[in-house]
Amino acid sequence: MSHVVPQKIYLLVFATLLLMTLVTVDVAFYNFGWLNIYLALVIATFKATIVVMYFMHVKFSPRLTWLFAIAGIFWMIILMVLMLSDYMTR
Repeated sequence: MSHVVPQKIYLLVFATLLLMTLVTVDVAFYNFGWLNIYLALVIATFKATIVVMYFMHVKFSPRLTWLFAIAGIFWMIILMVLMLSDYMTR
């Protein structure tokens, strides 16, 4: 079963990614203190989610693909927590 995505959707996703890249650059020029890193991470997460959903076709995939995508994110969170716990204790 394949899903055909209209070209208009791809162009909209491309425009959204370009806009979010411009927002990332714009945010980098302002000093929000400790909030800068969190804003950058939120924007990067949003852009990564769009890429995974549309360009990797996870949005139109079976639930098993969703399970593996979520498992990968969960594994990354585990590794980040372990890395940060080691970093913070040094």
